[in-house]
Amino acid sequence: MAHRAAVVANKFLSLARQAGQTLTPMQLLKLVYLAHGWTLGLYRRPLISDPIEAWKYGPVIPTLYNEIRSYRSDPVSQPILGFHDTLSSDEDAVVQRVYDIYGGLSGPALSRLTHAPGTPWSQTYEPLSFGERIPNDVIQDYYVQRVKS
Repeated sequence: MAHRAAVVANKFLSLARQAGQTLTPMQLLKLVYLAHGWTLGLYRRPLISDPIEAWKYGPVIPTLYNEIRSYRSDPVSQPILGFHDTLSSDEDAVVQRVYDIYGGLSGPALSRLTHAPGTPWSQTYEPLSFGERIPNDVIQDYYVQRVKS
């Protein structure tokens, strides 16, 4: 069962807190997107139920963005209230692994990574339009290929 993006974001905030680190809104948005992508690639099922859109600086989850945008470029200092759900062991392992691999990258570095040529964002983004949805099948196809390589 797919979760709300804020549930996964809260898990990343918890991992960062345990590691004595913080995450900015940009980092959090990209980490949730990456965990969703890798879950689609590894298990062929979505991690989050929220739609993902192709914005200028990469993929964005608008519902999550609206929850944390008040932090601007400051670290997200509190869990997102009202979003408590338990991840399966597979999902939890993907989130942990994504944090281990990508958690130390800056927001701009994660943005560059998620909107490089060939990514789902680059296949979807239209410079003159706003909020083009990135379909899960496009994300899954990309991450299935990444899993295989």
